[in-house]
Amino acid sequence: MKKLLFICLICSLVSSVNGQSTRMSTYCNPLNIDYTYAIYDAARDISYRSGADPAVVKFKGEYYMFVTRSMGYWHSADLTNWTFIAPEKWYFQGSNAPAAHNYKDSVLYVTGDPSGAMSVLYTDNPKKGDWKPLPFILTDLQDPDLFIDDDGQAYMFWGSSNTYPLRGRTLDRTRSFRPSGPVTELFKLDGDKHGWERFGENHSDTVLKGYMEGAWLTKHNNKYYMQYAAPGTEFNVYGDGVYMSDRPLGPYTYAPNNPVFYKPGGFATGAGHGSSVSGPDNVYWHFASMSVSVNVNWERRLCMFPAYFDKDGLMYSNTSFGDYPHYAPSEPGKMGQFTGWMLLSYKKPVKVSSSLGDYPAQNITDESIRTFWVAEKNDNRQWVEIDLQRPGKVFAVQLNYHDYKSDFYGRVPGLYHRYTIEGSADGKKWQTLIDRSGSFKDVPNDYVELGTPAIVRYIRYKNIHAPTVNLAISGLRVFGKGQGKAPGSVGGFTVKRKSDKRDALITWKKQPEAQGYNILWGIAPDKLYSSWMVYDAGSLDLKSLSTDQKYYFAIESFNENGVSARSKIIEIQ
Repeated sequence: MKKLLFICLICSLVSSVNGQSTRMSTYCNPLNIDYTYAIYDAARDISYRSGADPAVVKFKGEYYMFVTRSMGYWHSADLTNWTFIAPEKWYFQGSNAPAAHNYKDSVLYVTGDPSGAMSVLYTDNPKKGDWKPLPFILTDLQDPDLFIDDDGQAYMFWGSSNTYPLRGRTLDRTRSFRPSGPVTELFKLDGDKHGWERFGENHSDTVLKGYMEGAWLTKHNNKYYMQYAAPGTEFNVYGDGVYMSDRPLGPYTYAPNNPVFYKPGGFATGAGHGSSVSGPDNVYWHFASMSVSVNVNWERRLCMFPAYFDKDGLMYSNTSFGDYPHYAPSEPGKMGQFTGWMLLSYKKPVKVSSSLGDYPAQNITDESIRTFWVAEKNDNRQWVEIDLQRPGKVFAVQLNYHDYKSDFYGRVPGLYHRYTIEGSADGKKWQTLIDRSGSFKDVPNDYVELGTPAIVRYIRYKNIHAPTVNLAISGLRVFGKGQGKAPGSVGGFTVKRKSDKRDALITWKKQPEAQGYNILWGIAPDKLYSSWMVYDAGSLDLKSLSTDQKYYFAIESFNENGVSARSKIIEIQ
C-alpha cells in the first residue's frame, strides 16, 4: 500500500505532454485556466476571455474557486491544477464577484447580481454541482462576502462604491440566512490619506475617486482581517488592503503596511479583489485579479501569491518577481518561494512567419500583457523564433495567447491549443522541449516546466492549432539561468518624499548590465513587504504611501543571470 501511494505521489508531480517529460513543481502568474468568454458584451461584438474576483474555499481537503461570470467554477486538489465544473443546475448566470464559505458538510455560495437579488446556495457535493437555493432572497448585494465564525454566527459583508463604505450585518443561519441585526458601516476609502487608494493608472487620476470593493474576511489567531480592493480593477495598481479587528463587525483599524497585496509592475499587473485560503501545511494563499484591459476594461486574469502573518500580527505577502516562476503550494518547505529562474527572452530578437498590421513580432518579448503579435493566418505554417543571443539553461516556458477578434461568447465547448516548442544551440539542429501536438486542453496562458532543463540559444514556437479566428500571442516568456554574471548593486539610490506625503520620487543610477529593478519598501527595515518591478528605467514616481507613515526603501537590480545584492536601506519620514 505504501509503495502504491509513493507511485501515485510521483505521478502527480511528473507528467507527460505527448511523451515529453514535464515536472510541474512550480507555477507562474497569470494562472493558466480555461477562462470563460464574456457574454455581456456580445451585443457590442467584442469578444474576450476574463476571470476575476476569485473566491477560493477549502472543502474536505480540496479546493473550489468561484470566478465572476464564469458559468461554473473550478476544482483543485493542490491549488495548482484546476478542472472546470459545470453545475447540474444553473444558478450562476450573470454572477458578479461571488462569495463562498465552507460550513460543516456543505459549501455555501452567494453572488452579487445586477438585479441585486440572490439566494444563498448550498451543496454537499460541489464536484457534482447539485446546488440548492435557500428560500429567502437576499437583496442589494454587490461584492458580497459570507462568513461564519467559529461560534456559528453568520455574517454578510458587501460593498462596491467610490462613495459608500463596506458594510456588514449578522445573519440567522436557522432561518435561511435572513438578516438578524442592523447594518454596520465598517470603513471606507480615504484617498486623501492613503495614496494607493487613488484612482487611475499609477494612481494618477486627480478627478475621480477610487472604488472600494471585494470584501473578504479571514480569521487568524483570533483576529479578523478584512481585505478590500481599490482603486479600480482595470488599473495596474489594483490591489488589496487590510483592516484588522477583534470582532467581525469591528471597530476596524487600518493596517500600516497597506496595500498588503500589490503588484503594479511587470508583465501582468494587479493583485486586487481576491480571497485568502489556507493551503497545504497551513500556508495561506491569496487569489486575486490581474488586468489585461485591451478589448474592454473588464478583461482580466487570475493570480495567486503566498500570504503570511508576522510576529506583530500584520498580514503580508510577497509579490516580488510575482509573474516569474515560484514553487507551487504542493512543494513542502519551498511553497511560494521564488525559483530564481530569470527571464531569458526579454527584448531579445524575434523572427516570425508573418505579421498582421500594427501587431509586430517585437510585442512577443516586450514584457507587456497588453501588447501582442498577430499572424496573417491562423494555420500550422505559423511560427515564432527567439534568439536568446547567448546560451542559457531553460527551465520553463510560458505561452500567453491574446484574444484578437476571437468572436467567441460564453462558455465555448471543445476549445484546445496545439503547438510545439523547440530549442537549439546553433539555430540548425533542434530538439523538442514541449510537445502539445496531440493536446485537447484549452491553455490560454500555458505554463510548462521542463522535466529536463535544456541549454539552448534559440527557442522556436510552431503553431498547430489555436481555437480563435486569429493567432495572437502577447508573450512567449522563457525562464531559466543565464551563464553570465548577475548585475552589481545599484548606486545613486535616492528617495525624496514630496510635499504631498503620499508621493515619493525614487531615482537610481542605471546599471548597464541590468534588465530591470525591484524597488522594495515597508514600514520597518525588516518589513519591506511591498515591491514594484520596473524595466529599463532610472526612476519611479511612487504614489502609494500613507501620509502619516514612516517608510524604509531598498533597491535591487536583475538580469537573465540573477539578482544583485540589495542596496543600503533608506529611511524617509
